[in-house]
Amino acid sequence: MSCLLRLLLVVLTVLGGVLGSTGLAAAAGTTSGQLDYGGLTRTYLVHTPAADAHPSGLVLNLHGAGQTGAAQEAVSNYDAAADAMGFVVAYPDGIDESWADGRGASTPDRQGLDDVGFLVALRDRLVQDYGIPPGRVFATGMSAGAFMVDRLACDRADVVAAIAPVSGTLGSNVPCAPSQPVSVLQFHGTADPVVPFGGGGMVGRGGASDILSAPELAARWRAIDGCADAPVEDVLPATGDGTDLHRFSSVGCAPGTAAVFIRIDGGGHTWPSGSFALPDVGPTTTGTDASLASAQFFAAHGR
Repeated sequence: MSCLLRLLLVVLTVLGGVLGSTGLAAAAGTTSGQLDYGGLTRTYLVHTPAADAHPSGLVLNLHGAGQTGAAQEAVSNYDAAADAMGFVVAYPDGIDESWADGRGASTPDRQGLDDVGFLVALRDRLVQDYGIPPGRVFATGMSAGAFMVDRLACDRADVVAAIAPVSGTLGSNVPCAPSQPVSVLQFHGTADPVVPFGGGGMVGRGGASDILSAPELAARWRAIDGCADAPVEDVLPATGDGTDLHRFSSVGCAPGTAAVFIRIDGGGHTWPSGSFALPDVGPTTTGTDASLASAQFFAAHGR
């Protein structure tokens, strides 16, 4: 092997290690990344749109308890929605497959981990890596990931312009006084056997907690966003899958802000139009696609 060829192989090897450490990729697809934060090495996946497209935004997509970023990528099929909107989408991994969402019912919470800080640090890295405007950062998540998304928006409204929690609300003990309005698209099934639609006590993977009901959370975000008291209700077309969807769209909100709540009558603890492999979680509606709907919502509600 010539000296020139050896030198080329060394350069390629070093370059590959650098790209792997930041999560950057030269072409469309999903790559892994690491970020040291709070004394821990945190991991994540990041999916990028076509290499010749300048990303129009960043979506943080958080998994549920007992899941991983890779599982959330598969469950939500968010890559396709992100590609359609030109978004980078990141799937971070929670410690012990969960999040410190403030309820005190997870290992990260009990260990005092700062997952809000981790997500902000990840957001900062990816905004810099991909040249994304700071006002075009969004977050969505499933179950415990939804609880974490709501906490992130409550604590750091300055870093996310809009959120879309799915099948999760907010711990009743978690304070929420955002520094500015945040647009919200919320999905929740009335037959959710894991995170009760009506709120109150629940027992998840990490233990018991007390939570806001889905309507209470929707009302709280309407108040935060300065919306008029009565949202406009409309019924989405039926698909014959046993679920009915009612959309409550708030009016008169803060400029550039929207608060929308989609109530899924008969819907379970699932990602609308997604795949969720756990047993006994109830029906998955096909009346809306939470990934595409949230991506479209995000595209329209940056800052």
